[in-house]
Amino acid sequence: MREVRGGVQMRSEANTMSPSSMILGNDRRMLLIKYLQECDGKADLRDIVDFIAEEEGQTDRRHRKSVYVSLIQTHIPKMERAGIIKFDHHTVTLLEIPENVDVYMEMVGKHDISWSAFYAGVSIIFAITGLWLNNLPLVIVSGIYLGLSIIQHFKTYRVLSSGSREE
Repeated sequence: MREVRGGVQMRSEANTMSPSSMILGNDRRMLLIKYLQECDGKADLRDIVDFIAEEEGQTDRRHRKSVYVSLIQTHIPKMERAGIIKFDHHTVTLLEIPENVDVYMEMVGKHDISWSAFYAGVSIIFAITGLWLNNLPLVIVSGIYLGLSIIQHFKTYRVLSSGSREE
């Protein structure tokens, strides 16, 4: 809670965001974690900037500078306050990955589909096959899996979108 003019107290959304949502809500923070995991938990900031710029598909000097500034001014301080990383002399060290981040940290490329979409598609195929074979148990199980994959898709979307509003 923070106090504003007139003594009215307002709940700060930034204080209620979990570390998982904070990481998952931003592509650059997810890429930072991904790169640190690939480098055994420790990397030079310059290498991280190059990796993120490359992953974003723009490696020109201007874009790398934009990545550098956003990391220094926003992402690294947030993650350091949350106890996820340590930043010292242009070296970033991964201290801890919050619980459940690995579950949701599915890096999906522009032309790829998510696991939830894949399972939804497979469920639909099995449901159609069950209808064609007149196999009611297969149709029921397929419907259950389809429902679960849709729920998972919306849960993941909600986690990702709630974190991106906090940027």
